Amino acid sequence: MKAFTHIDGLVCPINRANVDTDAIIPKQFLKSIKRSGFGPYLFDEWRYADQGEPGMDCSQRPLRVDFVLNQPRYQGAEILLARDNFGCGSSREHAPWAIEDFGFHAIIAPSFADIFFSNCYKNGILPIVLPAATLDKLFAECEAQVGYRLNVDLASQKVTTPAGDSFDFDITPHRKHCLMNGLDEIGLTLEHADEIRAFEGRHQVAQPWLFA
Repeated sequence: MKAFTHIDGLVCPINRANVDTDAIIPKQFLKSIKRSGFGPYLFDEWRYADQGEPGMDCSQRPLRVDFVLNQPRYQGAEILLARDNFGCGSSREHAPWAIEDFGFHAIIAPSFADIFFSNCYKNGILPIVLPAATLDKLFAECEAQVGYRLNVDLASQKVTTPAGDSFDFDITPHRKHCLMNGLDEIGLTLEHADEIRAFEGRHQVAQPWLFA
């Protein structure tokens, strides 16, 4: 996966609590496990006025113009503001796949559903937990200012506003290492490839009948 170090990006607000994974990527799109191509279907039932199905040309579908992702001011956003319990519901990994494929690289919320929170890290998305009062401030500023951007720096673990206000966020050293180096679980394992090959060599010598 791509490494995440820092981003200075346009912000889009999803001002709803308890956004579940079926809203993020509806169940009919779960047939594919390719990890890519889900971006056009992100928040499908909220973005489009018709019933979405896999393989549809979304550029020809009728839009719900009042939904934030369809508003011109938020086009190209890379940072998502959310409310409490974002990513609740089923554990489908397609939800972070769709978010990342759409172009979001960081999500800021007061709380996340546990499995979704973990899945974000495995797919190169930085989920940031900040206090609800801080989110209130960020939502108000974002909605009041067209082109509102935030600077997210993983090395210093800070979110900085255009006015210079800065907010610290927590992340475990292991997750920070993986994000900054673009390592999912497979990549992390392959960092020990030489040790794995050495173990396999010793194992084959010690128990050759297993390899006959």
